[in-house]
Amino acid sequence: MGELPDIKDRILELETAMNAPDFWTDKDKAQATLKELALLKEEQAGEGKYDKGDAIITIFSGAGGDDSEDFSRILLEMYMKYADRQKFGYSTIHENQNDHGGYRNITFQISGKGAYGLLKNESGVHRLVRISPFSAKKLRHTSFSLVEVLPNFEKTREIEIPPEELKIEFAKSSGPGGQNVNKRETAVRVTHIPTGLTIHSESERSQVQNREKAVAILSAKLYKRQEEERMKKEQGMYVSKTTEIEWGNQIRSYVFHPYKLVKDHRTEAETSDVESVLEGNIDMFIEAEAKLS
Repeated sequence: MGELPDIKDRILELETAMNAPDFWTDKDKAQATLKELALLKEEQAGEGKYDKGDAIITIFSGAGGDDSEDFSRILLEMYMKYADRQKFGYSTIHENQNDHGGYRNITFQISGKGAYGLLKNESGVHRLVRISPFSAKKLRHTSFSLVEVLPNFEKTREIEIPPEELKIEFAKSSGPGGQNVNKRETAVRVTHIPTGLTIHSESERSQVQNREKAVAILSAKLYKRQEEERMKKEQGMYVSKTTEIEWGNQIRSYVFHPYKLVKDHRTEAETSDVESVLEGNIDMFIEAEAKLS
């Protein structure tokens, strides 16, 4: 992608201003200039505002039923193993599992210093090509899953959501079948009425905690949406974000058959060691993408 031209120009402009003989005459203005310069250089270096924090990841299955939902399970396990290798923590926020161990969707948090910065470029459509384990005829099948990576907002001051824009609903938390039938309604679903965005949280022990977690994730989604719009305007890009989970939009392909290959279509980074990638060894893709950012 490369850095935005206006960031480079603004840095040059500020550095020129700092060389002026009267730069420190107005101390408040000088301090503001230094602060802006530091933020721009941080952005230029690719270390965004939330890169050092935790990541909230949601995996959505595309069309294809059991195959796509099983692919979402495969991706989930890959990210869990990557988290283990990085000594990061892991916790499930909400899951919608099928009868075969696959996931229609699942939201989870990876906790550790720099988790979001490392994983943010995993956002996008992932594609799997293999002999379907669900096909009696052993036919080759292509599956798609969408990965969304958001920063974890410890505090939601970045995006203030008016209470009247939120619809709050409660339900009993899901859990091991049949156990604890007298569970309180601690699971929370928060809907942002203007956009229709809906967030589920059931990982915390109380309604209040789950509500806070859901609102924090919603804030992150709205923040990311605003940032994408801002960057499109800065770059003169007005093409809407691709949300279709389908052929042609994938950022990475995982091929099991007729040959073995994992290839990132943004960086051309690839490896034939599919098993290693699924064991969480995705550093080559993360590092290759970071060099383009």
